[in-house]
Amino acid sequence: MVRVPPGPRATGRPAAVAVAVAAALFAVALTALWGLSLGPEGDGGPPLAAPVTVFTPLDEDDGHLAEGEGVSPFAEGLPLLERMDPELLEAVRAAAAEAREDGVDVVVTSGWRSERYQRFLLDAAVAVHGSEEEAARWVASAESSSHVSGDAVDIGRTDAADWMGRFGGAHGLCRTYANEMWHFELAAGPGDACPAPRADASAG
Repeated sequence: MVRVPPGPRATGRPAAVAVAVAAALFAVALTALWGLSLGPEGDGGPPLAAPVTVFTPLDEDDGHLAEGEGVSPFAEGLPLLERMDPELLEAVRAAAAEAREDGVDVVVTSGWRSERYQRFLLDAAVAVHGSEEEAARWVASAESSSHVSGDAVDIGRTDAADWMGRFGGAHGLCRTYANEMWHFELAAGPGDACPAPRADASAG
C-alpha cells in the first residue's frame, strides 16, 4: 500500500513514502561506509560494525516500479501483473477497458510485490511516521500484505482511482481501505455492493 498528489504523473502514493524510500536508501548507503564506524578509541581503527551487508536494489522481479511510474494493466511480461491473482488481473483489465471508453486512462502503480519489497516499504514507513504502530496504518507486513499474496492492486492516476472507486464494483473491484483511494481488491461479486472499507491497513 503506498501514495501522491494529483498531477500528470500522480500515482496515488503519498509523497511521504517517496521521502521514506529515499531516506531508507540513504541509510543503507551510510551503513555501507566503513569510515562511519570508528574503533573503540575513536581513532579510525577497526570498525565496531559487523561486516557490510550488500543491498541488492529492488527491481521488476520484486514487482518494483520507480516512484511516479505506472504501467498499463495490459502490459505483458511484468511480474507485478503476472503474479497477481488471475481473476483480479482480468477484472482490472475489464474495468480499464471500460474506463478508456469514458476517457480515463488506468495505470497500475503497484500489483504483486515480493516479501522483501514489502518489508522495505514498511521499514520506510516506520522511518517517516516514527513508530511501527503508525506505519501499520499505511503499509502492511510482508506476512499480511494482500500485495504479497497477489490479491491487491494500486490504481493511478488520481482520476483513474476515482473512476475505479465509483465504477469498479461492476467488476467486483472494491476500495478496501478508507485512507487509500488507490488500493483495490476483489471483495465482491461483479455488480454486487462492495463492503464498507476498513479504516486502514492496521484493521487487517
